[in-house]
Amino acid sequence: MSVAAYAKTNLTTETPTKTEYRLFAEITGELEQVNKQAEVSQARVNALFRNSQLWLTLEADLVSEQNKLDIELKAGLISLAIWVKKFTSSAMRTTIELEPLISVNRQIMEGLLASERNAKNPSNRSTAVEYSQLQA
Repeated sequence: MSVAAYAKTNLTTETPTKTEYRLFAEITGELEQVNKQAEVSQARVNALFRNSQLWLTLEADLVSEQNKLDIELKAGLISLAIWVKKFTSSAMRTTIELEPLISVNRQIMEGLLASERNAKNPSNRSTAVEYSQLQA
């Protein structure tokens, strides 16, 4: 089997959560590579553009009626998407540190991993719910 055929098969069997994680990981890696550049380069603009496109897609999904996430989680993620737009606008014109974007993306990746683990092991969900109820 060729590498291209394997990659295509892998993508067709990948869960949406894994796809989101993979995209966040790729783009976050690009942001990390250009973070310390002394000038605004085309690579920096490209990485920032890809990140903004990812967040725009995420935001469009969040406002969709088909999205079944909790309303509070949706609101929080939409607020983050708005912040990403504002930060990205400044970052494309200057050499400000990209660590805030990188950090937000990493936190989203951690959430996606937890979601994937919970989907595979439903008993984790009840434990998390019980724990959150203890905190209230």
